[in-house]
Amino acid sequence: MIKVAVTGALGRMGSEVVRAVQAAEGMEIVAQIELGDNLADELKYSDAQVMVDFTIPASALANIRTALASKVIPIVGTSGLSPADLDEIRGLCETHQTACLIAPNFAIGALLMMQFAAQAAKYLPDVEIIELHHEKKVDAPSGTAVKTAQMIAAARTGTPIPRPETAFESHAGATGAEVDGVPVHSVRLPGFVASQEIIFGAQGQRLSLRHDSLDRTSFMPGVVLAIQKSASLKGLTYGLENLL
Repeated sequence: MIKVAVTGALGRMGSEVVRAVQAAEGMEIVAQIELGDNLADELKYSDAQVMVDFTIPASALANIRTALASKVIPIVGTSGLSPADLDEIRGLCETHQTACLIAPNFAIGALLMMQFAAQAAKYLPDVEIIELHHEKKVDAPSGTAVKTAQMIAAARTGTPIPRPETAFESHAGATGAEVDGVPVHSVRLPGFVASQEIIFGAQGQRLSLRHDSLDRTSFMPGVVLAIQKSASLKGLTYGLENLL
């Protein structure tokens, strides 16, 4: 049995993780950790092997540090971690000889969307991303959008059509933020969980790829998969697609 600790266990995502692990074979919840608990002690006395974290970026980074120092594998779905944060985590994995998985998205459909986008980018270099999340999401753009833009930028072989020299924004940000040369637009509204649309444009045609998470349970098969494969991880793994 894989022994699993869950941080933020009473939160929207944390409670779903608890239910998913309890329903899965070959794993068990040994600690449900909340703000104010001593994480190092909880991990030590529960004998946890894996820690699942869907908290906010500031908390997640501190939790990752503690888990790695405790020789517990963090599986993290928190977005908003910076490249510098990832570099630090990569170094801590090496120092403590303990693996870590950080995934911007755990929905299998979203991972497929991102991979399809990378394939399309080889032939259609002109693309923009629209990501839509619930009103309580604090970071923008989403980690999924950033990862998608990075995958598109790495895969595309052509050069996007430049904006006209006379182009301007009458209101700053109207054309979106650029992530690795890909415009990204963030929407925060009630009624959404997590959605993303990738729009490719070309002469006389348009290709749209869209994924919608209608419920937080959409992320749970990916979380269970990550836990199942946690023992095979080495160092820092960024993106659940590496386990598919």
